Amino acid sequence: MAEVQTSTRSGELSQRFVEFVMMHAQNAALFLGQIPNPKTGEGEVNLELAKMFIDQLAMIQEKTRGNLTNEEATVLRNTLSNLQMVYVEVAQQAPTGAAPSTAPKPEEPAPSPQTSTSAAEPSPPIASSESESKKKFTKSYGP
Repeated sequence: MAEVQTSTRSGELSQRFVEFVMMHAQNAALFLGQIPNPKTGEGEVNLELAKMFIDQLAMIQEKTRGNLTNEEATVLRNTLSNLQMVYVEVAQQAPTGAAPSTAPKPEEPAPSPQTSTSAAEPSPPIASSESESKKKFTKSYGP
């Protein structure tokens, strides 16, 4: 009797995990313009928010490594891979059409033209000390 309850419970938890992954994937797809906005009926592109959801799935994948069933790991891996590919495609098209989605990119070039030597020298030590803690979950999907 206890085995039946345990397997039923683990099956429910597995289903909930897959639903959690799908919910994050839908949110990422919404901000990648793959799903129309329910209010406007049009696709919206917000690469910053899409990247946040994709990075959260990558973090879940890293933190749960070795603790997932084969089905859960496969769903998470495939979902993450598909979203990353769509992100790259949308990011390559975004500079021609969507200004808000390119917000992270102008931050890097903006300091360089103003003061290239003074901005370049102080930035690496600050970035390297901060990036050590953030680097584990920071990913770039495009150029």
